[in-house]
Amino acid sequence: MAQPQSIDAVQEMLADQNYVCGRALATVVFLSLKLGRPLFLEGEAGVGKTEIAKALSAALGRRLIRLQCYEGLDASSAVYEWNFPAQMVAIRTAEAAGNADREMLQDELFGPDYLIERPLLQAMRPDANGAPVLLIDELDRTDEPFEAFLLEALSDFQVTIPELGTIKAPEPPIVILTSNRTREVHDALKRRCLYHWVDYPGFDREIDILQARAPEASGALSREIVAFVQKLRTEDLFKKPGVAETIDWAKCLLALDVINLSPEVIADTLGAILKYQDDIAKLQGSEAKRLLDEAKASLEPA
Repeated sequence: MAQPQSIDAVQEMLADQNYVCGRALATVVFLSLKLGRPLFLEGEAGVGKTEIAKALSAALGRRLIRLQCYEGLDASSAVYEWNFPAQMVAIRTAEAAGNADREMLQDELFGPDYLIERPLLQAMRPDANGAPVLLIDELDRTDEPFEAFLLEALSDFQVTIPELGTIKAPEPPIVILTSNRTREVHDALKRRCLYHWVDYPGFDREIDILQARAPEASGALSREIVAFVQKLRTEDLFKKPGVAETIDWAKCLLALDVINLSPEVIADTLGAILKYQDDIAKLQGSEAKRLLDEAKASLEPA
């Protein structure tokens, strides 16, 4: 599929993949595609940052390459590794055959046949369907040396392998970086990207998202679910539920054939929306009923 030529077209394209987004997010996505700039998305966990890369990949018919970040991630793990076991087998085979040409053997051992490509290198390779979507997920989990390495990769869209030289992407990949903001990402990296803060959606948009992702839920149940979750986000919780939890909870309630919310149902299914025991403990007893009453009152006509 060709890239969208307007902001409205971006919204329609993503909506076709059941991804509901506002105009501000659609605008920065459009500009990222139009200008070939990486897109840096920050926000709380579960607000849909990762999903937008998946939706773009599916909508454009491009391969999705995901680099899941973690503490201690280094350039070699993100770019390439050598297949050490296969190299050892080749060495022993050559020794057994009496092959003494060490220089030729070294060229073979550090050639493409023994190269294991990791996400960043895969993203630099040509693809018949067009440049892939490269998702660098949860960048805030890594450390500053890896950020510094990414500066070259995202500035010139190339990576260097000492044994093979510099590999440059024939067409820059579509790059999405995400961060849950557990720490600040360096300004030098942010300057190379277009930036957008992905916030929790408003009531109407979250209803639209829920109807797109869990269409089996009735309108009345969807409104109760969203109203309750949005009330829950105003509480002093260690981890507030994201949109992903709203969708998961709705699917759990549908599996239980729930028609409308009650304090008992909420107590039985809190594990779908809250992931920390301290948060769950706060909703025990009368607290769940209080929030449910407030949520239902907010749905009544003024």
